[in-house]
Amino acid sequence: QLELVESGGGLVQAGGSLKLSCVRFGRAFSHDCMGWFRQAPGKEREFVAAINWSGRETDYADSMKGRFTISRENAKNTVYLQMNSLKPEDTAVYFCAAAPDTTLIVRTRARYDYWGQGTQVTVSS
Repeated sequence: QLELVESGGGLVQAGGSLKLSCVRFGRAFSHDCMGWFRQAPGKEREFVAAINWSGRETDYADSMKGRFTISRENAKNTVYLQMNSLKPEDTAVYFCAAAPDTTLIVRTRARYDYWGQGTQVTVSS
């Protein structure tokens, strides 16, 4: 079993930055894709970014490209999401997720088997 714990959310003004962290506890996967999703009130959970097992491949939703950066430190069992130039529309609960046993980048929510509890990000205008 795998547990994911996010941290780093908070309140920030528009144009500011936050760095989210996701620590993995439990079973280690030799190859897995790690992703970040977000869910705003009344909206579907949407893909934000993903990184493959080696960290050499990343993917982003169009609205995050150039502003968000996903990275991972496998030795620390941690995945990060650096968020810059934040906008009020970035306000949401951000979730870390793991898609095990794949060397590919995964954007599909259903493919992720493990989820964290989420961390709130609020961007004020």
